Amino acid sequence: MSNVNPFTMAQQQLDNSAEKLKLEPAIHELLRWPMKEIKVILPVKMDDGTTKIFHAYRIQYNTARGPAKGGLRWHPDETVDTVRALAAWMTWKTSVVDLPLGGGKGGITCNPKELSENEKERLARAYMRAMAEHLGVTKDVPAPDVYTTPQIMAWMMDEYETITRNHHPCVITGKPLQIGGSAGRVDATARGGMYVTREAANKINIDLSGKTMAIQGFGNAGQYAATLGQELLGLKLIAASDSKGGVYNENGIDPEALVKYKLQTGTLQGFPDTDAITNDELLELEVAVLFPAALEQVITEKNADNIKCLRDEPERKN
Repeated sequence: MSNVNPFTMAQQQLDNSAEKLKLEPAIHELLRWPMKEIKVILPVKMDDGTTKIFHAYRIQYNTARGPAKGGLRWHPDETVDTVRALAAWMTWKTSVVDLPLGGGKGGITCNPKELSENEKERLARAYMRAMAEHLGVTKDVPAPDVYTTPQIMAWMMDEYETITRNHHPCVITGKPLQIGGSAGRVDATARGGMYVTREAANKINIDLSGKTMAIQGFGNAGQYAATLGQELLGLKLIAASDSKGGVYNENGIDPEALVKYKLQTGTLQGFPDTDAITNDELLELEVAVLFPAALEQVITEKNADNIKCLRDEPERKN
């Protein structure tokens, strides 16, 4: 991953836009910084009886248009600058599509793959206890993101309701359907990506049916990108990767079978009739569509010239 500070990158993007828009200096400076930052330390009891300290964040970047809205990441490389950048981008996104929401983002520096279910629950509840006074349907509504799940959202909502002694199903999104979750939430990120891809292809007059795709990152968004890419756009999956590595078959990979394999084994490695491929190699494959569905900054100035999506594809076997 690039070592560029993500918040510096977000600020530079804003600066470039402000110059083109001739934005009034005070507004420009206001938009360069989060309006509110919450940083907390979470002591959590582990299953072995020890206590581990976690660093956690919630950034409410701008709420001029409405309550902050944005995901909550659990990742070992999470930093306050990553959260700041993501909150800024959420601010721009909600504004561009004219939603009455502001931009927010949250994170906990942790590796959820090393935590038991009980430890995850204690961490989720500790986060909500620390953040509850700053959250709510009129203030800030968190959502799932990298390595956070409907179950984690459910624990957090339950903790918020315990604290407030009231039912508050709107305090957090991405919950299980049984407690007020939205039916379309689970595939919403990937489905939105498909719609954007479809419109972009129409704009540049490309028929995607039968064309190839590669997916870097095979969590929730990547898995649904694989199945919806085939279902909605007629794309053929030839490569996919996760944090452990990837798989490749130039003749095509069954998306549903690959998703089932990942859910059962926790990895893509060893999927039948595929060759191993690294994340870097996948990014530079000759495909019609490349879906970077993991973390930010995987496409950088070092590899951008080697990205071959939307170039003429080589002849492939049927």
